[in-house]
Amino acid sequence: MPKIHPLADVKSTSIGKDTRVWQFAVIFDGAVIGENCNVCAHTLIENGVSVGNNVTIKSGVFLWEGTVVADGVFIGPNATFTNDALPRSKVYPEIFSGITIKRGASIGANATILPG
Repeated sequence: MPKIHPLADVKSTSIGKDTRVWQFAVIFDGAVIGENCNVCAHTLIENGVSVGNNVTIKSGVFLWEGTVVADGVFIGPNATFTNDALPRSKVYPEIFSGITIKRGASIGANATILPG
């Protein structure tokens, strides 16, 4: 069973065993998170995001639709991801490009990761 802090807002039922979700994390119902992950406080994981096993997501990270995180990835605090290469207010692409983070990658604090 995952360990979910009572102050987290978790709608997904697809969270692997031994995964820890800390306070003020928001996880949408369409997100899939693997086993033995650590999702720190003040994070957001949107619908259509897939997180592998043994992943650490530090505080201040938002993962948007189309993001795929493979096994063993470390995402440092406040790393910024985007799923739209040309964002405009109230103008949305038909499909979001998404980002794929490969197995064992380490994303440093405050890094900005662009789609594609």
